[in-house]
Amino acid sequence: MRARSEGGRNAPGMLFMLVSFAPWIAYWFLCGMGSSLGVAAGLALSVTVTLLQAWRSALSIMDAVSLLYFSVAAVSTYAFKAKGFVELSGFLGYSTLFLMAVASLLARRPFTFQVSKRDYPEVYWRDKTFLFINNVIAGLWAAVFAFNASVYLAVASPLNAVISNIAVAFGIAFSIVYPVKALASLYSKEYKRYDWRVEVDPRRPKGEGEYDVIIVGAGLGGLTCAALLSKRGYKVLVLEQNYQVGGYCSSFRRLGFTFNAGVEDVSGLWEKGPVAHLLRELGFNVEEFFARNTVRYVFKGEAIDAPDSLEGFVELLAKRFPGESGRVRAFFEEARKAYEECYRDAEAYGAPLPAELIAKVFGEKKLLDYPREHPHFYDWMNKTFKQKLDEFFEDKDLKAFLSALLSYVGAPPDKTSAAAALTACVSYYLHRGYYTRGGAQKLVNALKGFIESNGGEVLVNRKVDKIIVENGEVKGVKVGGKVFRSPIVVSNVNAKTTLLELVGEEHLSRSYAEYIKSLKMSPSCFMVFLGVDMDLTGYPTLIKNLDEGYEIVVNSNADPNLAPKGKASVTILTSADYRDFPERGSAEYLKKKRELAEALVKKAERLIPGLSERVIVQDAATPKTFERYVSMPEGAIYAFDQSIETKRPFFKTPIKGLYLVGASTFPGAGVEAVVISGIICANDIRGWKKWRYARWPGVERFFHSPRRFSVKH
Repeated sequence: MRARSEGGRNAPGMLFMLVSFAPWIAYWFLCGMGSSLGVAAGLALSVTVTLLQAWRSALSIMDAVSLLYFSVAAVSTYAFKAKGFVELSGFLGYSTLFLMAVASLLARRPFTFQVSKRDYPEVYWRDKTFLFINNVIAGLWAAVFAFNASVYLAVASPLNAVISNIAVAFGIAFSIVYPVKALASLYSKEYKRYDWRVEVDPRRPKGEGEYDVIIVGAGLGGLTCAALLSKRGYKVLVLEQNYQVGGYCSSFRRLGFTFNAGVEDVSGLWEKGPVAHLLRELGFNVEEFFARNTVRYVFKGEAIDAPDSLEGFVELLAKRFPGESGRVRAFFEEARKAYEECYRDAEAYGAPLPAELIAKVFGEKKLLDYPREHPHFYDWMNKTFKQKLDEFFEDKDLKAFLSALLSYVGAPPDKTSAAAALTACVSYYLHRGYYTRGGAQKLVNALKGFIESNGGEVLVNRKVDKIIVENGEVKGVKVGGKVFRSPIVVSNVNAKTTLLELVGEEHLSRSYAEYIKSLKMSPSCFMVFLGVDMDLTGYPTLIKNLDEGYEIVVNSNADPNLAPKGKASVTILTSADYRDFPERGSAEYLKKKRELAEALVKKAERLIPGLSERVIVQDAATPKTFERYVSMPEGAIYAFDQSIETKRPFFKTPIKGLYLVGASTFPGAGVEAVVISGIICANDIRGWKKWRYARWPGVERFFHSPRRFSVKH
C-alpha cells in the first residue's frame, strides 16, 4: 500500500492525509489559544499543500476545500476584523469538513479516494470492493467531523480539544484497520463456517482399520494429497473403485500400443510449476515422466507449426498479423508478467492460493496488498478473456486463434475468466505443454508406489459405498461389509456424487444441497484410439484442427515406447454431448459409437493420408464411457462448468473432516489444477506448516518450522 514518489521511495497514503490535515491542526491549535495567527497559519499551510499537490497532479477535494475555507477565513478575519473564524474555529472547521465529506459521498467520489489511489495500482481503482471500503471510511470521517463540530458547541475548552482529538485518532485507527478486516471478511465470510480444523497426530498408534486420512478415489488430486501426507508420516489409505489408479490421468494398452485416457497436454512444469514442485518434493526427476510436446495448428486451411519458444511464437504471430505485431508483443509481455505474479508466492507452499486462503495463511494484510503486489494478474482476474483480447487486438482471426486452447477450459472467451484462460491456456504459449513419458499410468503408478513405500495403502477394486457421518463429523467410510475409520476423509470423487450419494442429503443443509445440485457439468468428449502400421515421426505430437474442431495426438511421437517399432499410437478427440448418446451397451449406442469413430477417422485422414487403411487396433470412448469408469456425472471431462457463471465448491465441506480434491474444487480441471488442489488439501490437513530443505552430498534432511506470515497470491 504505497505511492511511488519521484525519488523512487514509497510513501504511505495516510501520510498524505496527515499533510492535508496540517493546516487544520495549526489553525485549531493557535485559535484555541485565542490567536488570530491560526487563520494565517492555516492559509499559509493550505497554499503550500495545494501547490505541492497540484505539482504532483494529486490535488484532493479536501485540499481544495481547505484552501477555500482559509481564504474566506483570512478575508473575514483580517479585512473585516470579524472574530467568528477564531472563536468558533472548532465548530466552523469541523462543520466545513463534514459538509465536504457528505458532498463527496453524494458525488460518488469519497474524499478518501484520492488518498487510497496512492496506496493501490490503477487496476484496483474501479473495483467495487475498493469503492465500498472508501465509502465506508469517508462516511466514518463524516460522522467524526459532525461529532467534533457538536463537541465544540457543547463542551468548553480545553476538554473539547481532548475529545475531538480522541475522535480523530479513532478515525485514523479505523482507516488503517478497517480495509484489512473488511477485505478479509468479504472473501472469507462465506467459508468461515466450513473452516474447521481436525487435529491428527501421525505418531499415535492406530488400530486395525484405523487411519489418519482416507482418500476416496485415486485420481491425480487424491494421489497428490496422499503422497505428500504419507511422506510426512501420516497413515493414509487410498480406495479406488477401478482396477487401476489415475482416473482421467491413466492409460491402457492394446496389442503393444499405449493410449492415455484423457491426458494429452500438461502444464505446470516450469520452474515454479506445481507439477514440477510435486515431483521434486517426492524426489522424482521431471524428465523421467514428461516430454515436451510439438504442436501444429490447422487454421483457415493452413498448417501452422508452433515454434518451441515464446519468442518464436510471438514472432510467428507478428508476421502472420503484421497490423497487430506491436500489440502481439505487448499482449504476451503482459501475460508473462501476470502469470509470474500468479505464482509469485507459490514457492511457500507449492501452489497459488485462492483469496480466502491467502488471508488465512499469509495474514489479512497480504490480501489487502494483493492488487499492489500482483497488479497485472489482478487485472486478468477481473476481466473475461474476451475483454482482455479486445483490449489488445482488433483482428478477429487473431483473437480466434488465441482462443484455440480454450478447449482446455470448455467455455467461450466471453464466459471464461481471463485469469483462468491465462493459467489454463496462455500458459502453454509461455512455457509449453508436455506429454507423459510411458503414458499417464506411469506417473500415477509412481505416486501409488511412493505412498506404499511410505507406509500408506492403496487398494483398487474397492468401491466406497458410504462416507460415515455422525453428528456432522466424518468418522470413516464403508466398503462392502467393511468399515475403515478416520477423522479425515478426502474425496477425489465428483462433489455431486460425494455429497449427494456417499454422504447423503440428510447430512447437508437444504441450501447447500440445492447449491450442489444446481452445479452445471462441463462438456464431455468423444475419443478414438488407433494403433496404426505407419511411421508418423514426421508429424508433431499434437495436431489441433481449429477449423473442424478436433485434435490428433500422435502419442508415440512424444515417447516411441508407446507403440511397437515402426508403428504409431494415435488418439483423435472432439467435443461431445452426453445427452446425444443412447444407453451404454445398447444396439443404438454401439451403432452411434461406431459411426462417430468412422467419421472422425475420415476427418483425420485428410491430415494424415492413408490412416484408415493401416489400422491395427481401434477403440473409442464416449461420455458414457467416462461416466462408467471415472464415476463422473455426464462423463464431464472438466467436472463442473468452468465458466465465470459457476462457483466451484470450497475444498472444505460443511461436514467436519470431509475435504474435496480434484476438478470439483479450486482451481478446476487439468493435471496442473488437480495437483494444486491436492497440495492445498495436504497443507491444510498439516496445519499450513512450512518445510525448508538442507542439502548435503547424498543426504536430504527435512526440518520442520512453524507457519510464518511473511509478506514478501
